[in-house]
Amino acid sequence: MKLPVLYKIFKQDIQLIEKELKSSIQARSRLLQNASVHTLKAGGKRIRPVFVLLTAKFGDYDIERIKYPAVALELIHSASLVHDDVIDQADLRRGSPTVRSKWDNKVATYTGDYIFARAQELMTQIDNPLAHKVLAKTILEVSIGEIEQIKDKYNYDQNLRDYLTRIKRKTALLIAASCQLGAISAGVSETIHKKLFLYGYYVGMSFQIIDDVLDFTATEKELGKPAGSDLWQGNITLPVLYALREPILAEEIRKVHADMSHEELRPILEKIKKSGAIEKSMEVSNRYLNKAFAILKELPDTKNTRYLYDIAEFIGKRNY
Repeated sequence: MKLPVLYKIFKQDIQLIEKELKSSIQARSRLLQNASVHTLKAGGKRIRPVFVLLTAKFGDYDIERIKYPAVALELIHSASLVHDDVIDQADLRRGSPTVRSKWDNKVATYTGDYIFARAQELMTQIDNPLAHKVLAKTILEVSIGEIEQIKDKYNYDQNLRDYLTRIKRKTALLIAASCQLGAISAGVSETIHKKLFLYGYYVGMSFQIIDDVLDFTATEKELGKPAGSDLWQGNITLPVLYALREPILAEEIRKVHADMSHEELRPILEKIKKSGAIEKSMEVSNRYLNKAFAILKELPDTKNTRYLYDIAEFIGKRNY
């Protein structure tokens, strides 16, 4: 099954989530309102709300209750992107100006903070202490991940463990929390919601690795920003870590800095693509996907479990 088919199945509920997202960022401040709306308009595939909906199907599915974690987790994701753009001094995201470039870093920082706060406020509608504990821990880890990303900028001496820990905090735990909170909010047993958390974690790790690969292999039109932006901004991703193992290429990569033009960067990107680093990165991504599939085999063999297979397979095979 292709992802659009899955979205069609949940079309009505996804439309409700979209409506609730817009409603959730209403603010008295016109500036804050406009910046928040601009953030949500950047869109995305709403992967996290879809994971909430899918995993809630393992229990007592009530969209009027499930909508709160679905919206909250998408808001947390959006807020973290606004903060990321401040850290990276990014001007574009998905082809549109970032909040920091349209306004400034202060407005972007406060907008991200506001969206984070709205997410937490929405979750108070879920009367379950475990749900709040999971959300709080997730926000904490995301915040630590943002700090680690600043610390590791242009750090060409970091190792694989540093990278994996960073993407765990940056991406995987939020997808894992989406899977777990959907299930918890639907009253699913502890055994099942813990397995769904693990599934989401493995899928999230694969998702981010593929994102990092696409930064080299996708076109500027597909990315909505220049190819190689991660490296140019000092974010050392898995393909770069593998390419750094080649001494001659490593010397060139270590010369990359923020004032380098994209014309100067382009030959280095081509050499990284030809080094075998992309293929090695995809092997790691596939190992995480296989772990996710193994978790699904431990769940009841239902239509909903097969949907989780489908979305994981889509993530593993996407070319953008």
